[in-house]
Amino acid sequence: MSFPPAGQPPALLAQTAGLTPFAQMIFQGADLTSAWSRLADRVTADPSDAGAMHDLAMLMQLTGRRQDGLALQAAALELSQVYCRAHGDGAGLRLLALVTPGDFMANTPLDFLLEGSDVTVTYLYLTAEAGLPSQIPDHDVAFLAIGESAANRAVLQMLAPALAAWPRPLINGAADRIEALTRDGVVAMCATLPGVLAPAAVQIDAGQAFDIATGKTPLSRLLPGGRLPVIIRPLGSHAGQSLSKIDSLAELAAYLAQQPNCDFYLSQFIDYRDADGLYRKQRVAMIDGQPFISHMAVSEHWMVHYLNAQMNTRADRRAEEAAFMADFEDGFAQRHADAFAALHTAFGLDYFAIDCAELSDGRLLLFEADVAMIVHALDCPTLYPYKQAPMRKLFAGFQAYLAAVAGGQTGQAVRAA
Repeated sequence: MSFPPAGQPPALLAQTAGLTPFAQMIFQGADLTSAWSRLADRVTADPSDAGAMHDLAMLMQLTGRRQDGLALQAAALELSQVYCRAHGDGAGLRLLALVTPGDFMANTPLDFLLEGSDVTVTYLYLTAEAGLPSQIPDHDVAFLAIGESAANRAVLQMLAPALAAWPRPLINGAADRIEALTRDGVVAMCATLPGVLAPAAVQIDAGQAFDIATGKTPLSRLLPGGRLPVIIRPLGSHAGQSLSKIDSLAELAAYLAQQPNCDFYLSQFIDYRDADGLYRKQRVAMIDGQPFISHMAVSEHWMVHYLNAQMNTRADRRAEEAAFMADFEDGFAQRHADAFAALHTAFGLDYFAIDCAELSDGRLLLFEADVAMIVHALDCPTLYPYKQAPMRKLFAGFQAYLAAVAGGQTGQAVRAA
């Protein structure tokens, strides 16, 4: 592994427009015809145009054609494993992002986090089979952006020895710490943390799940202290896909009939409703131990996702989120300061995000933690004007941390951003 003395000129690399411009078009309901045509025409005119192919693959995924997008991404990566994305005038830091093939939940969403910067990012796509290339694009700071998943385990393990001796400043460089962010791994790391409740979770196979459903195996034998209701989901699923709350063994049997031959995560359900009967869930980004609010959603349903929580149509819920975000630093962040500090120490990562809630007894209920959670500022500024300032602050904190690490300093830059 070596670095070119002056770096490879970005103009010689495959260029990508980045995720943000296309995602903004989707959120704004813009006509995508010209974007489709422009990219398709480039690929038709030059089948070796890896940048156009890469961007077209992103656009496919954004419009619901996930498998087509992944197939086209694979074809683009056959042409080039390195892509350059210039933010602003591109005259700022040179960031090397170590990423892996996959959908938008495979890697840290750096394109969103770098909004408003002048950072030039070189995305180096890696697989366990191919390993690291002999020459690495030069950079001021590197970022291991590969998220935790069964599919990514091998590439994280492949990278670990090289990252330990990386000759440039490196963020999130402990690959084993990312690999440890499985649902049951997070539970184990949080077991003794003050002010944090991560509900018990275990991995089980289809046979074990069937034995619970038929009464052959008591639930508590596989899920220590477990009792109905529980939460079940297939391993590797995200964003609520095939996630279900199980209130009876009959419900579990019916669920398993729809999910044959799967391995699952089984976790204890915690009723986190507030006194008004509503569920509230927050997404918080942690940058060098400092919490930043990304959003807060309110819903009647226990499975809270921002897009299905009626935030677009409920002005009262937006007003509540606005007040929460405005008061986050003096309110929620202060109440859970010890919990956030403990999570930062336990996970051992410079950057990660969590989904969480506040329990009536004052503890922080932790649903999930990963480095690849989506954090963005795409919501309509007319409908969500209150989000602009906190998201700018989050992005500024992230960018300040990049600069601090590149310059050999950490800590104060994030807090001053």
